Amino acid sequence: MITLIDKLNNKIKEDDFFLDENSNILKEKVKTSVINLDDHLMSILLNDEEFKTAFFIEKNGILVFDKVKFSWIINNNKFLPDSYTSYKNKIGLTDLDGDFLKNKNDVVLSFPYKDCVLEFDSTKENEDREEVFLNETLSKDYIDTLLSPKVLEKALLHEKGGNKTIDRYDDENLIIKGNNLISLYSLLTRFEGRIKCMYWDILYNTNSDKVPYNDKFKHSSWLTMMKNRLEIAKKLLSKDGVIVIQLDYNEQAYLKVLMDEIFQDGYVSLITVKTSSESGVKVNANKPIKTSEYLLIYCKDKDNFTYKHPRVILDTYEKNYLNYVENVDSSYDDWIITSVREKASQVLKCHKNKLTAEQILQFQIDNADNIFSVRDISSSLKKMIVENDIDKNKIYLHFTSTGKKTLLYKNGEIVFLKNKVIEENGVKHLSKLASDIWTDISWDGIANEGGIVLKNGKKPEKLLLRLLESLTVENDLVLDAYFGTGTTGAVAMKMNRKFIGLEQLDSHYEKSIIRLEEVINGDTTGVSKEVSWNGGGSFVSCELSKYNENIINQIIESSNENIMHLYEEIINSSFLLNYKVDLVSVKEIKNVEEFNLFSLEEKKKILIDVLDKNILYVNLSEIDDESKEVTEVDKNFTRSFYGE
Repeated sequence: MITLIDKLNNKIKEDDFFLDENSNILKEKVKTSVINLDDHLMSILLNDEEFKTAFFIEKNGILVFDKVKFSWIINNNKFLPDSYTSYKNKIGLTDLDGDFLKNKNDVVLSFPYKDCVLEFDSTKENEDREEVFLNETLSKDYIDTLLSPKVLEKALLHEKGGNKTIDRYDDENLIIKGNNLISLYSLLTRFEGRIKCMYWDILYNTNSDKVPYNDKFKHSSWLTMMKNRLEIAKKLLSKDGVIVIQLDYNEQAYLKVLMDEIFQDGYVSLITVKTSSESGVKVNANKPIKTSEYLLIYCKDKDNFTYKHPRVILDTYEKNYLNYVENVDSSYDDWIITSVREKASQVLKCHKNKLTAEQILQFQIDNADNIFSVRDISSSLKKMIVENDIDKNKIYLHFTSTGKKTLLYKNGEIVFLKNKVIEENGVKHLSKLASDIWTDISWDGIANEGGIVLKNGKKPEKLLLRLLESLTVENDLVLDAYFGTGTTGAVAMKMNRKFIGLEQLDSHYEKSIIRLEEVINGDTTGVSKEVSWNGGGSFVSCELSKYNENIINQIIESSNENIMHLYEEIINSSFLLNYKVDLVSVKEIKNVEEFNLFSLEEKKKILIDVLDKNILYVNLSEIDDESKEVTEVDKNFTRSFYGE
């Protein structure tokens, strides 16, 4: 049966009006004719009853051309396929129904790809990349080597005074440029069980063009991407290790279920972080204003995990701490106790009812050693007070069963304010323990932190400072697999932690190096003042050694004389090809002959199209393969990195 598209194709092909001097179809001319309601095209369509019925609508006795319907037809892959398109279609991988996988758009939330590997790679900002799944059915040889250790190249030591090429790695701070999944597996040999803390500001899967990533994964493929990375992350974590993932509402619920499965009982907390103010935010009438993101925290082993509670600065005085001891250095039996308001009014020489909140706050800070609160006590202690007929207006010294000294007063326990005073940038503040809702870290004014500008996605150094203070101690190793512009590395260096950063975007990698060199030279932005940073330290930068890029360069520079040699080399090396390429089909003699008929530019386009668009890296096992052109310096650095 001849379809409407087939009939239209045949009609167009036999009409010289739509052919060039070589009798090739001018598909763009057909499209232009539709836009201009060209008389010649209208005549063809109106003189055939089937076309007339399909593409024209009668309204008030007048035939109206249905542009939308006809445009849908001419944009269909089956309409006027040229030889170039036909050839590409022939080598595409199909499913059991004969439909090309590249045309499948099923959105399945049942996690169908959970046993696959989603490589995902992008080196340029705003670069659209298709999701590449690899498993044993599609590419067994490739999957066997995909996650094996890779050759490292271009190693530089960055330190005060300049940079230098090195051929040895000695556990310095490290940045690796390349796919973070493959980089994580390459770290395994040296760093398994050594990473104390991971902070990942991951792809949010928002369909937003504001983020310079291929940030448009469907739920199922996004989960595959994260599953692949989290599984290896768990192996890299130390027994007392912890991972923090920052994300928004788009995938938070999905990721928590996935991490519950991978880390089992390792859930620590879901912290809500206020990342923007309500003012200036675009209001959606159908839902509340979005001002928050989340920190999803999991540890490897709860028996070994410790969390140091961070403190949050208070912007008002402590209303529960209103007791003042005149002679705190005397015996507690002789203490003279008055109210904070009374004492402050005496010191400031104003009536206690006219004291401002700011004055009381400053008085509490300045006199925290003398100010206390009466905290509620257990029912057993209250019972003990009653049974011993203790005067609640006198201070009573009590020792707990563990020997801890407790001062009881007015049926409560005395707690001094000095334990709530912290110092930041040389200024004392009152504070409280942080909960699982953080609203005090400002995202305003962070654009130029580190001397690096990033319009969207940058995180404040103070956020990393709080996390690293809570989860690590000095000399611990911190890993950021989504390194970006290097915020994690900058804060780690300033806090005397060691770091590893993985980044695949060219621009981010370059910016992170500039930023960390500024840190070495004494960067004064971010948390530098808070931690008294004066510069110093060093780090090493290197890259996963690329291979497929070299093939692409050869294709671009090839001539008619050697293009067929490249064609033979590529189709006979299955690991170079995109997983969607049908090897059996592409090697057929008739397809080889057909390829030879294309122009040089068309041949180049086809060869680049069929190559795996994810960058292929040189395996460690191929380090001595002359065709990979690994230098002696890179060989030595790589071998020292893997302990060979």
